[in-house]
Amino acid sequence: MGDITEKEVDNGTFKSDAVLSDVHLHCPNKSHLMVRLNAVGQPVFLSCFKLLWNTDDQASEKYARETTTEREHQYGRGDELPNKDGNNLKYEKELNTEGIEALLDEDGDLEVVRRPQNASDSEAEDLMRDRVYPVILMKGKGNAFEDEEQECTCSSVVKIEHTMATPLEDAGKQVWRAAFLLADYILFKRDVFRNCTVLELGGGTGIASIIMGIVAKRVYCTDVGEDLLAMCEQNVALNKHLMEPGGGEIKVKELDWLKDEFCTVFYDDDLTDALFRTLYRITQNLKHSCTIFLAIEKRLNFTLRQMDVTCEAYSHFRSTLNDLENLHDGKMKYSVEPIKPDFCQFLIYERIEQLELWKIVAGQLT
Repeated sequence: MGDITEKEVDNGTFKSDAVLSDVHLHCPNKSHLMVRLNAVGQPVFLSCFKLLWNTDDQASEKYARETTTEREHQYGRGDELPNKDGNNLKYEKELNTEGIEALLDEDGDLEVVRRPQNASDSEAEDLMRDRVYPVILMKGKGNAFEDEEQECTCSSVVKIEHTMATPLEDAGKQVWRAAFLLADYILFKRDVFRNCTVLELGGGTGIASIIMGIVAKRVYCTDVGEDLLAMCEQNVALNKHLMEPGGGEIKVKELDWLKDEFCTVFYDDDLTDALFRTLYRITQNLKHSCTIFLAIEKRLNFTLRQMDVTCEAYSHFRSTLNDLENLHDGKMKYSVEPIKPDFCQFLIYERIEQLELWKIVAGQLT
């Protein structure tokens, strides 16, 4: 790899038509350099994600409390917030006129007083950033993780090569929050997946398959694109230390949902249809029932057609999911249910309410 200036990296990474995963917004609290350029000339970075193995049920309870508090703050005065019994609670607070006037300047404009950040907030933010950041790789350095491995054992670190700020068609080369949500669920329910054979569709960088490889017997991680599959293979090799204790095996394979009517993201209606057709064909050829998990993040967009913020791709996904559940072909039966995302977090990311996890059980009719 030749010497590349910072300006050249920025020009090759951040473009007006690029998308950037929120996971990478945590980066960095340290300087970061790319590992290399991939086959299509995109900068490739290496990030170290720490697994929080000490997470327990108390963490879930804490998350539930924090989520409830956050949602209460999100509702404005006079808005309705449903409680656990399904009743609506009305938040009504009287404003002190003198208090409001005290916040106005001489011209009557509101002066926003920001809450000062206390020491504990800064420490918490620094702790979070220490857990997720790209590692500086120097040319010729034998062990890029030498310093990090002194701080934590190998069994608690996932190493992922990825790109940043890619065109939409290359979004699979980034790490996304939905993959973290699925990875959390796998670790939380690892007894369910132990010794199973698993197929992942749209594996991307392979992080969910790698986590699954910790507990499952064999994992087939599939996606499309020679460059993406090579990156996934590299990530599997980087994380063999996680799978060796349990004897798990990961095989990276190409599976194009659009090839030969075998009609790589949920944000395109045609590809959503292709995914469900692929699921149907796979489950139709199985001798036993199987369970499918779908992780998705709702994407809100302003559309000129609606002149409003909508989530049309997600609406199509839900419609197709409903069609699958109501399918009557005389061969298969599908049951669909959402999984409440209140389980433990083993990875550091913002578990926003737009993240969803769905469970589908497919079985043949007798």
